[in-house]
Amino acid sequence: MSSNPKPTERLEKRLARVAREQGIDQERLRRWVSFLALCGVLERAIHEGVLGAYYLKGGAAMELRFAQRARATKDLDLGIEGCRAIRMQTLTTVLQLAFDDFTFRVKPRTRNMEQADTIRVEVAVQYRTRSWQTIEVDLGPAKAGPVDLVDPHVQGLAELGIPVTSPVRCLRLADQVAQKLHACTGPAASGRARDVLDILLIDTLGELNYSETADAALRVFEERATHAFPPAFIMPTEWHLELETLAVELDFPIKTSAEIERRFGEIIRELGPIAAG
Repeated sequence: MSSNPKPTERLEKRLARVAREQGIDQERLRRWVSFLALCGVLERAIHEGVLGAYYLKGGAAMELRFAQRARATKDLDLGIEGCRAIRMQTLTTVLQLAFDDFTFRVKPRTRNMEQADTIRVEVAVQYRTRSWQTIEVDLGPAKAGPVDLVDPHVQGLAELGIPVTSPVRCLRLADQVAQKLHACTGPAASGRARDVLDILLIDTLGELNYSETADAALRVFEERATHAFPPAFIMPTEWHLELETLAVELDFPIKTSAEIERRFGEIIRELGPIAAG
């Protein structure tokens, strides 16, 4: 972890300049700062015995792994052990701690997401005496098991002169792929087109461990018991434009929905025999 604090009154201008010089969307850079500040207070809570374990998942974990290669996300998916009431109490206690010059406050408005056993909360982030940002945190259940310790690959943080939390705890990549595969091929797949491209990105970058992913997928599909593994997949027509647009935005090597569907089907077919063996 490194720190070279700059005067508070210059932070907004510094953010704008660094974003411009690095070619990064300014609000995306701001969110990266917020995500890593939250990771910082979570790590502090672990070291002080306030928190047993946590891990990031979802789009935030993808961004911290792959930076601008991944799609941008506006919320942070966080796994903490316990029922929803315990998770909420734990997060509130953790955020009473500070990280460097960042402080946090849970806003009163919450939303229960019953299907995912998740509660969505708004967390106000303050840097020294000034409001920095409010981010949505999806507070879901965490299961015991190994996590990936990820060195964030995001740009611009060193130039901002603020602390960089490293490593951060992320859901094991094989488990994340397995969960995405289940979500985008199951009966509740509506709105999950982005998971297809997330999986293809991980594969394209050479980060998809087929053996670990097959084992994880078999376990996830058995636990959730909504459809069989390996799943049958036919891309919904309404996903075509979304995926093609996102592929262009991310400068993805394949850009047509037909190519995306073909490659995704190949990955599923490669995983199936591994899990069966």
